[in-house]
Amino acid sequence: MRMSSAVLSTRYRTAFVTGASTGLGHAFTEMLLAGGVEVWGTSRDPKRLTAREKFHAVALELGDGAEAENVFLAAESAAGGFDLVINNAGFGAFGAYAHTDFSVWEAQFGMMLVNTARLSHAALRGMLARRRGALVNISSIAGEFGMPYQAVYNATKAGLSALNESLMYELHGTGVIVIDFRPGDYRTDFDGSVRRPPQAAALAADAVNTVRMARVWAAFVGMMQSGPAPAHAAASLRRALLRGRSGTVRTGRFFQAVLGPFLARFGSLSLRRRVQEKYFGL
Repeated sequence: MRMSSAVLSTRYRTAFVTGASTGLGHAFTEMLLAGGVEVWGTSRDPKRLTAREKFHAVALELGDGAEAENVFLAAESAAGGFDLVINNAGFGAFGAYAHTDFSVWEAQFGMMLVNTARLSHAALRGMLARRRGALVNISSIAGEFGMPYQAVYNATKAGLSALNESLMYELHGTGVIVIDFRPGDYRTDFDGSVRRPPQAAALAADAVNTVRMARVWAAFVGMMQSGPAPAHAAASLRRALLRGRSGTVRTGRFFQAVLGPFLARFGSLSLRRRVQEKYFGL
């Protein structure tokens, strides 16, 4: 069977997708449903999830790790086990690291790294018991090429990639695969939903940093709004799922998905930093 015409449901009967109401999560959900997969999709507000055949809306607050795990386990029981789990939910926060209250960063670390790792842990236990399944953790190219003023977002994504890499070794030969999915900038509402927390009063006196932040924010918004459509990312994930093996998938515009990783592998660290500075207008 050619990959382009293969049906996902021949390999994946059921799936659990976090952050399914918008952006990449919504695109992943639509791709899976089109492939005949039964999907349990989550949102903090399930009213944002469209009811349709083979789709189950799930209310999930990823900020509460213990409750999120309980919600997942209940859905897993109802589904009779998940063949595919996609951890996609999270949020962006834009601000100067030292001038932002640390509670913002702590919440981001907790939700996007600790609690995502917790759901991965719960998912893998079920998959290993059945000796089949795929865990997809949505990290980011930002884990390799950190964005200024989004330090903790970058750190959580790099942490997820490190977790994924370790799990690929651990799960080799078990029938369970891990995909480290690293998207670049896509044309979603992510830039509009990024939190802009209050900055310390000391920042107002730092004219240089204030100007730099404005330039970086403008570059970031421009990149998001000019990126590929989310369906492009969903197609990349579909191809990876049909291959049925662990690995890293970089996807997005050519510079981020192809040229950037090439530079990271073969260029010097100082060159990489200069390219980043030029990219963000620093």
